[in-house]
Amino acid sequence: MINANLPLTDLHRHLDGNIRPRTIWELAQQHGIKLPADSYEALLPLTQVQGQTSDLLDFLQKLDYGVSVLANIDACYRVAMENMEDAHESGLDYVELRFSPYYMARTFDLDMVQVVEAVIDGVRAGSEKFGIQANLIGILSRTFGADICRKELDSLLACKDRITALDLAGDELGYPAELFLEHFKLARDAGWKITVHAGEADGPQSIWNAIEKLGASRIGHGVAATQDDKLMEYMAKNRIAVESCPTSNYQTATLSAIADSPMPLFIERGLCVTLNTDDPAVSNIDLENEYRVAKEIIGLSDAQLEQVQRNGVTAAFISEQDKQALYARKSEAVG
Repeated sequence: MINANLPLTDLHRHLDGNIRPRTIWELAQQHGIKLPADSYEALLPLTQVQGQTSDLLDFLQKLDYGVSVLANIDACYRVAMENMEDAHESGLDYVELRFSPYYMARTFDLDMVQVVEAVIDGVRAGSEKFGIQANLIGILSRTFGADICRKELDSLLACKDRITALDLAGDELGYPAELFLEHFKLARDAGWKITVHAGEADGPQSIWNAIEKLGASRIGHGVAATQDDKLMEYMAKNRIAVESCPTSNYQTATLSAIADSPMPLFIERGLCVTLNTDDPAVSNIDLENEYRVAKEIIGLSDAQLEQVQRNGVTAAFISEQDKQALYARKSEAVG
């Protein structure tokens, strides 16, 4: 299902949604943090989805256990480094890891700039150790409001040359794009790319707003685009890529069944569709699982899967030269 001759990418992968359950348990023991479980085995169902959650906010609560044990900057570095090891074990050639500084810092009131620096350092060290190219995407956690998001943005801008893009995630329905116009203007002025979670918990207008008001060139999830033919036409024409995450969409109840994924329709309509894991530790999946799901449940052909895999390189937030280098390195490795 995965073409071994092509680079493998994951463009929508939350670093703070991929904290290993074992790490959560060990950090809790190390720092004397009380968890609502008296063993590692009892912790697993609290931190990983078992079947389908009731909605997006219920799903997001499972992520809270991971950040609840980030008691110091060293813990943030460890999680970043382990994310790169996980990427290596998943066979990735290129990964974009996104993270929310406030979400990671808030439980123990850590300095957000130091959190950002620790994540940067951990990812860089992991990239060197495991030989995987990586870029970082900062997240503004809209759920905490525009003022907190401005502080998040400031912490990311303090390290702006080592951040590639900005994202908006969290409660899409309760905190629309209009609240974050100035935030994203500053991000674009900094030279960052823009990707936005949209069309997951809200309708197609949320996607329009992400594109037209925030400047998004990629859309996270984008499921609701299927409700608007003009939107799909616009996205195809303007190469607004979709970061599809089918298992996550089912687990958050965005889809009632994985087979209902809009990926086939998006491909038919000419959209640049990519395949990604979202929060692999919470969903208890890896990218190979998503390719298998795409073939066996969603029904994509081998040719379509190959195009999706190529789309992951096309939509990556790297230069054309770096994209060609990815193909060249893969060709050398396989050859």
